[in-house]
Amino acid sequence: MLAAEILERKGSEVATIAPEDSVADALAMLKQHGVGALVVSPDGAQVAGILSERDIVRRLADAGAEALGHVVSQLMVAEVFTCESTAHVDQLMNLMTERRFRHVPVVENDALVGIISIGDVVKCRVDELETKTEQLVDYIRTGR
Repeated sequence: MLAAEILERKGSEVATIAPEDSVADALAMLKQHGVGALVVSPDGAQVAGILSERDIVRRLADAGAEALGHVVSQLMVAEVFTCESTAHVDQLMNLMTERRFRHVPVVENDALVGIISIGDVVKCRVDELETKTEQLVDYIRTGR
């Protein structure tokens, strides 16, 4: 399955936040959208970074409540691995596993068009395995 097909299923909405917004704003957006990461973007199309719950928790552990007043650009990961809509789910799974992150923004023509999470990848793989299992059971029952 391709990234484009995953986005067709789940939608292409991406929660973004501006680099100059506060960490407190980021926490509110994470809660509002029910997501684990925000794409940091000055305009909703460019990818400047990514900010995850994990990034915020680590800063809170270091700086305490003062971290809530920091700006997103101070915490975000600036080196973001992205993919195109033609990326295969196996490539994404390998990339996420090797690099130990959970979100890959999907970019086409230098513009953000979606995001794939590790949950999306797992769901895709489970669906594929269920389909194969059903086909095998059908083959065993019918002989074709």
